[in-house]
Parts: sequence; C-alpha cells; structure tokens
Amino acid sequence: MPTRKPSGPSSRPSTPKHSALGRRLIAGATEALAHARGETALPTYTVSVPDEVDVAAIRTKLGLSQRQFADAFGLDVTAVHAWEQGRRRPDRAARILLAVIAKEPEAVRRALAAA
Repeated sequence: MPTRKPSGPSSRPSTPKHSALGRRLIAGATEALAHARGETALPTYTVSVPDEVDVAAIRTKLGLSQRQFADAFGLDVTAVHAWEQGRRRPDRAARILLAVIAKEPEAVRRALAAA
C-alpha cells in the first residue's frame, strides 16, 4: 500500500512563475490602477489635422502620375484631379491619410497591401 506524504508546508519555498505575457498584463493592470487612483498621469497627445494639403506636391515628390498615386493609395483619380485643380477640398479623413502619405508613404503602402 502506498504511503501518503504529509500535507503541510514544503521544504522548498514556492515562487510564482509568470510568463512574459503574464508580467505585461500585471504591469498594465498596476499602471491602470495607479492612474485610476490619480497616482500617475498617462501620456497623451493631440492629433493635428492639416487644414490644407498640397496633393500635387505630395504626388510629385513620390514621382507618381495622378492615376498611379490614386491606385497606390486607394484614392479616386477624379478626386485627386479635383483636389489638385482646387475644385474640391479633401475631407478630414482624406487630409489625415494624405498627411500620413506625405510623411510615411511606405507605411501606408504596407498597410494597404496587407488589407
């Protein structure tokens, strides 16, 4: 008949083992709790949407025709033409996209290629 080990404290101290994900979750929860208590301020930023965007300058800098520019970034070629001729103004979302294209065109291409 097998003998049972007595229950009670073990001779080895137990140490909790957390995975990398577990440690990040605990750190995030700790940070959120500190913020909720008013003990820390989380970083913030303000989004600045340009009022005007020089679409022709962005497109020319990239060395693309109106058609190539529209195709590369999912835009309507007639809208690109109208923006450049001053007949229409890009809406807020388009101005944001155009601002990102102006600064990081390859990031936009990668993001749209994955879609």
